[in-house]
Amino acid sequence: MIFYSGFSLINDQRFFDAYLVESDYTVAGFSYGAIKAAHHAAHTTSRIDTLQLFSPAFFQTKKTSFKRLQVSAFAHDRKSYILRFLEMCFAPCPVQEVDIQIGESDQLDELLNYAWDEKLMKSIVDKGIRIEVYLGLEDAIIDAVGAKEFFLPYATVTTIRRGNHFLGECT
Repeated sequence: MIFYSGFSLINDQRFFDAYLVESDYTVAGFSYGAIKAAHHAAHTTSRIDTLQLFSPAFFQTKKTSFKRLQVSAFAHDRKSYILRFLEMCFAPCPVQEVDIQIGESDQLDELLNYAWDEKLMKSIVDKGIRIEVYLGLEDAIIDAVGAKEFFLPYATVTTIRRGNHFLGECT
C-alpha cells in the first residue's frame, strides 16, 4: 500500500487503520495527501484496485480571503499555525500525538487552492479503480458537505456522524 500523509504530518496513517485496505494495490491519502494519492492513481501505469481518500482537502467552496489569511498566518509563524491547525483537526476532541514535519508555503497554497475536478475523477474511475472517500461530518477543517456532494458520483462515500478531520469521535 502507498499512503500519502496530510500537510506537515508524517506517520499519520495509523489514524485510519480501521478503514485502510492493506493491499499492494491500494493507494491512500489523508487531507493534502488525498490530492497526491488521486494524482498518483490517475497517472500511474501500475495496478491499483482501490483509492482511499480520508478527509480530502476540499477548500474550493471557501472564500479567497480565507485562503489568503491561512497563507499569511502560516508565513508569520509556522509552528503556531500548525499547532492551531492540529487543534482544529481533532476538535472537539483533545489533540492526540502526531508526528509533525512542517511543510512549505507552496504546499499550503497548493492544498488551499486545489480544485477537485470531474475530469480527474472520471479518469480514475475509467481505469477501473474503486474510490472510497471517508468524511467526518464534524470536520472543522474542510467543507465535508461540499466534498460529499462532489465525490458521490465517483466514489463510495462514508460519513462519520461525529467524526473530526482525523475521523475520530470523542467518547
